[in-house]
Amino acid sequence: MAIARILVLTSTLPARLGDGTPAFVADLAIAMGTEFEVRIIAPSVPGGAAYERLSETVDVVRYRYFPKRWEDVAAGAILENVRSRKSRLLQIPPLLAALARAIMRETRRFRPDAIHAHWIIPQGLVTRVAAPRIPTVVTTLGGDLYALNSPPVRRAKTSVLRHAAAVTVMNEEMRLRAISLGADAERTLVIPMGARLAALEEEVGTSSPDGSPSPDPIRLLAVGRLVDKKGFDVLLSALAGASFPYRLHIVGDGPRRGALESQAAGMPVRFLGQLGREALTEEYRSTDIAVFPSRRASTGDQDGLPVALLEAMGSGCAVVASDLAGLNEAVEDAGSGLLVPEGDPAQLLDAIEELASDASLRLRLGAGARDRAESYSVEAVGERYRTLFRDALRL
Repeated sequence: MAIARILVLTSTLPARLGDGTPAFVADLAIAMGTEFEVRIIAPSVPGGAAYERLSETVDVVRYRYFPKRWEDVAAGAILENVRSRKSRLLQIPPLLAALARAIMRETRRFRPDAIHAHWIIPQGLVTRVAAPRIPTVVTTLGGDLYALNSPPVRRAKTSVLRHAAAVTVMNEEMRLRAISLGADAERTLVIPMGARLAALEEEVGTSSPDGSPSPDPIRLLAVGRLVDKKGFDVLLSALAGASFPYRLHIVGDGPRRGALESQAAGMPVRFLGQLGREALTEEYRSTDIAVFPSRRASTGDQDGLPVALLEAMGSGCAVVASDLAGLNEAVEDAGSGLLVPEGDPAQLLDAIEELASDASLRLRLGAGARDRAESYSVEAVGERYRTLFRDALRL
């Protein structure tokens, strides 16, 4: 029997694996490639090759959509790129047209048995036009489901979700939203993106092996795009009132960087920009507390379940996270981390101070986080997606 072929559509893919761009689509495709032949279609980004092979069964084809000098709306998060510079809207129509051409071209060349569209819009919507007869699994990470809510866009999302062979979301709240838009309840599943869990030493951060405090400053880490929904301004507001020695590393880049750097002036805070996978792993290894102060942005956008949170948990970090859907499904309060109300600097600082003053608690919650993260590993999630596609293809 011939191996089944899956065409993966995404707008988020590293130019090179390990370059610091979120790699969850590539990681999942490689996991899928243990059973299927996989081809990824992605927009061109600076430094990305037009064609590359990720494994024996997984390759990548990138399409051009705009003059190279200005072609940047897909370098990072499309929605945030447009919000940060409205002129990038000019790139959206040619991006959609180029995606449609790429889908039609690759369906002829690659002859996929199924399509995996990451995001309802634009990938799922364009697939409805360019390849309506191919079974399509639609995955949404949150931004398009939470934030794009004008009546015409809602109707477009409904069309995509109703015709999907299956829909996957990051948390139960998103599942209910997708169903309310028309997705079939039986075929709408919570399957978060998988995290590559680093093989780490037994101890993480500055605590000694017996859990006694270290005299060094508490090392805090925040990871994510520098955009409103990540809540890094809330974290900086909280730490402005800290009475304990700390240092904070912020990993990531984005349109809010300048404002956040101004807010952090005079504080023991370093902005490291995007880091490659190895460098980020080292950050996790040397961290006492990883903080994920996510919140609902004014646009309605919010995190579904950040892969960085799962990576921090898998690294054995003690975690403080906002009590939001998805995050509170991964983090069990007082078992594998601490949960705090979103957007509340005072309660965020209280949770960080509780962990900063109790090395034994950090070690206990870090061990709980590491155990909890196992079910979110790339390997575990990859098997769930392979099963999903077997069912969609009736294999």
